[in-house]
Amino acid sequence: MSLRVLVCVKRVPAPGAEIVLTDDRKRLDTEFLGFTTSPHEECAVEEAVRIKESSGGTVTVLTLGPEEAEEQLRYAVSVGADQAVLIVNQGDDLDPQATSSAVAAAIRSLEEAEGPFNLILFGNESADSGGYQVGVRVAFALGRPMVNGIKGIEVEQGSITARRATDAGFEVYRLPMPAVLGVKEGINLPRYPTLTGRLASKKVVIERRELTPERGGLELVELSRPVQQKVDTVMLGRGADAAPRVVDTLVELGVL
Repeated sequence: MSLRVLVCVKRVPAPGAEIVLTDDRKRLDTEFLGFTTSPHEECAVEEAVRIKESSGGTVTVLTLGPEEAEEQLRYAVSVGADQAVLIVNQGDDLDPQATSSAVAAAIRSLEEAEGPFNLILFGNESADSGGYQVGVRVAFALGRPMVNGIKGIEVEQGSITARRATDAGFEVYRLPMPAVLGVKEGINLPRYPTLTGRLASKKVVIERRELTPERGGLELVELSRPVQQKVDTVMLGRGADAAPRVVDTLVELGVL
């Protein structure tokens, strides 16, 4: 069984990076900021490549963002994706409503040209805004079943079996294809690019689609950073001389 899988990813600030706001507090100052693929979506790309390796087919990766987001698309190709699509948006960040509308329109256009995708994967949520909305909104717009929080995927003839972790174990869903899933970090361990993959990523032709922004339901008023918390570190000593103070501290914490 040969499948067409689409993975939607997002360019986000690198985890642990120091976030600096512009003077108007409307956006991030990206001059010295590193970017990467959102971790949940990195796992989604890996899962799509594994599905391709086991069932055959192709993997297309799509993102909405500035020209610089080409970096994240080429990284996805370096680990096994076949095609890449960039919806160019050089303006302000779009809210989930406008983003999902643009992504759904791009998917419809791709499917009209090359046929429907059997499976569309999103990250459970993006690492920056964490809205949990875009995947659900796109699935609704396309009229396809969707489940979020997925930690396991099995491909069957004409359907997808997906597992979602709960406090009591797992919930198991069987969805007819075409389907949409929101993948959660931890479903797999993403691979590193190979030399062959890196060479392929440099050669791939990224399909570009222009975005006509539409007004969403939200308006950005201001960004603000959380109050930084300082933690004092106390040295209890060095070597064996520190043992009594370590024991006293453990007693104070109730560990002993």
